[in-house]
Amino acid sequence: MPQQTSTRRSSGTGGADESGSAPSDEGPKAPSDPSAPPQPSSTSDAPDGPGADDGSAAEPSGRGGPGGPTASSEPAGTSDRAPATGPRAEDPPAAASAPGTADGTETASGAEGTPAADGAETSTGGSPTTGARATPGQDGTTATAAPDDAETTAGADGADRPADADRPADADGPAGADRPAGADRPAGAGGTETAPGDGGDGAEHAETAPGDGGDGAQHAETADRDGGDASDGTETAPGDGGDGAQHAETADRDGGDASDGTETPPGDGGDGAEHAGVATGDGLPPRGPVWAPGWRVRRWRAGNPRAARALSLAVTALALVVVVAALLLPNKREQFELAQFTRIPVEALLGAAVLIALPRRPRLAVAALGGVALGVLTVLNLTDVEFNQYLGRSFNVILDWQLLGDAQSYLADALGPTTALLAAVGAALLVAAVVAVMALATVRVGTFLARNRARSTRGLLLVSALWMTCATLNVQVSGVPVAAEHTVTMLKYHEQALRSTIRDEQAFARTAQADAFGNTPGSQLVPALRGKDMLFTFIESYGRSAVEDPIMAPGVDRTLDTSTQALARAGFHAKSGWLTSATYGGGSWLGHSTFMSGLWVDNQNRYRTVTAGQHLTLTDAFRKTGAWDTVGVMPGVQKGWPEAKWYGLDKVYNAFQMGYRGPKFSWSTMPDQYALQSFQRLEHGRKRDKPLMGFVILTSSHQPWAPIPRMVGWDQLGDGSVFKGIEAAGTKPADIITDPTRSRQEYGKSIQYSVTALTQWLERYGNDNTVLVFLGDHQPISRVSGNHASRDVPCAVVAKDPKVLDRISGWGWTDGLRPAHNAPVWRMSAFRDRFLTAYGSVPHPSTG
Repeated sequence: MPQQTSTRRSSGTGGADESGSAPSDEGPKAPSDPSAPPQPSSTSDAPDGPGADDGSAAEPSGRGGPGGPTASSEPAGTSDRAPATGPRAEDPPAAASAPGTADGTETASGAEGTPAADGAETSTGGSPTTGARATPGQDGTTATAAPDDAETTAGADGADRPADADRPADADGPAGADRPAGADRPAGAGGTETAPGDGGDGAEHAETAPGDGGDGAQHAETADRDGGDASDGTETAPGDGGDGAQHAETADRDGGDASDGTETPPGDGGDGAEHAGVATGDGLPPRGPVWAPGWRVRRWRAGNPRAARALSLAVTALALVVVVAALLLPNKREQFELAQFTRIPVEALLGAAVLIALPRRPRLAVAALGGVALGVLTVLNLTDVEFNQYLGRSFNVILDWQLLGDAQSYLADALGPTTALLAAVGAALLVAAVVAVMALATVRVGTFLARNRARSTRGLLLVSALWMTCATLNVQVSGVPVAAEHTVTMLKYHEQALRSTIRDEQAFARTAQADAFGNTPGSQLVPALRGKDMLFTFIESYGRSAVEDPIMAPGVDRTLDTSTQALARAGFHAKSGWLTSATYGGGSWLGHSTFMSGLWVDNQNRYRTVTAGQHLTLTDAFRKTGAWDTVGVMPGVQKGWPEAKWYGLDKVYNAFQMGYRGPKFSWSTMPDQYALQSFQRLEHGRKRDKPLMGFVILTSSHQPWAPIPRMVGWDQLGDGSVFKGIEAAGTKPADIITDPTRSRQEYGKSIQYSVTALTQWLERYGNDNTVLVFLGDHQPISRVSGNHASRDVPCAVVAKDPKVLDRISGWGWTDGLRPAHNAPVWRMSAFRDRFLTAYGSVPHPSTG
């Protein structure tokens, strides 16, 4: 048996095949057909062709015109290369099994004269191709030159013949007509594995296939040819009848549509070659093993080219919609209206210009990175939507990360730990999906724009002119400008927020060191309150909306008025006004620290700065005198709380130290009535050597306001077990958490409960020396308070001793627990100094 050899050329490399030369057992050559016209040498006659005379493999250029491959090609529709005298009896039938198959696999034949399969790498026992030179033809095909530089190719009868004989370059005829599989096709250029096309397409880079309409050969890593692209590998828009062969796993579809990088079915009129394993334009089923990934999809695409093209266009249109919507996405829920998404984003025009101008590889990289950046910005905008909804401000990318953990804890308390875990996992997956989808959408849009640069450029100029016209004339739809710069504006906003946060950190550190009462001795602090039991109490989410909103106000106002009258019967009187909180919707600790320190603490960084320093708090002022015991009652604290030292508290009772054995009410660990009763039992009701200063934070009016406790007899509280039935019968959080009207109603009820519990405690346990200051820490979330609600909260001072209220008569506050609508409004940070001054404290500033 003759020695079998198989050679493979590496695309784009010069010289002989990778395995070097092998001994040849050539048999006698059959005489050439005397009737056949003489053929020019494909190496000597090719003007500037890539075929080199030194035997090196030439790089195909993908050009079919001057300066491109010039070797003659077999006419589309030629079924064999039989001499003019008649058909050869040796031609194998189409279904014959031969060592060279039509699937592009490497084969070797032990018998001389066996024709190579289409695109298959072959070698015959009598005529090995080792050392052959690849020379591209005019239509992109590559003839194999023999070692003696006489370019020959094995005919169907096994005889060597001049390369490209009987294959005029521009022959007409249906692509692939009447050619039996495996007959009379030279191996792919340079020995690469190729699969047959329909009309003599150019050889493709490794593991790709020629196309349907005479396309020029395509080098690896290039795509989207137009039947006449430059040979330098630059990328041009595809045409309609001669697209360049496509890079592995990409192809131009349906008469010149470029691939988006995915495997899609071939077109109808001159598409580029398809990746190996994908059906070509002749309608054949996918090549390759049927178990290959996606083979069913590829087969469907091959059999349904029009449907596949329609689907591809639909996906591209969807990608464009996704990108434009992301560029226009508002960061506030109330701005979600149709007019916001009918604008023309200038960022899309700038991005399109860049993508059109770039060649393939840089374009893909820029599109992917731009898509990732747009995905991140989309996530930030969506996060801003929720932060504006709950906290009345945008997400701070430096300071607010820890709030995400607080949000998960809130969900665990309100809806259960399983729901909270699923929500966290879902949020993480959503972030990843948004970024990935945005990147893919941007890449797809960029590829679509690059298919036909001339057409895309004309469209871009038209839309740009429209944008400039709308911007100049200030054209608006429903009050929203059509010419949009939303993404640029958002980027500037976030950039300014970052700069402001960094600058603010340094400036606030200096501000916190200065204190008007920092050097005041204890003997000169609040002398007018000596001997009084002082109680500072916060009611969670108690804001102006509770007093003035038409849904909540009737019940809350009635409770405030009733409580004012009940306190008056017990000998207590009150004055009330408004304070503007440093926070909104949440972040209660910011409101607490602002009120107590006299500093505007509106973010987490300021909170860390002030609590780590020595700035005097109201509670610490009482401790500093040495005349009061200071105690904190914190039912919402469920872990370590180092801030107790900064607040000047001698003792703190957290959620686990008050003996409560009843159920939680959503986030709230215990009803306010029980917390106040515990304060009475553990501290206020005990005989003491000193008066007491208490700092109490109530939690029953914390969102989601379901279920809500009910008042029970004070003597029936016990260990809190009495609330089990109340909690079980209460409203479930899931029933109201997405219903604004019900949320308002239940919020109002929770405020009524907290105010009632506090004022009843004062009626029951207060005495002539009891002074109570109570206020809200912030407004409820915008779902309850409204999108443009103020940050004002009510504040009241209650006492039996008339001298206590006389000290603040100059404040202009309203008599009673319900402040008038036009009562004075101060910043919450102003209360500390006004209070200390009103009760006799002498300023002694410190500069830090």
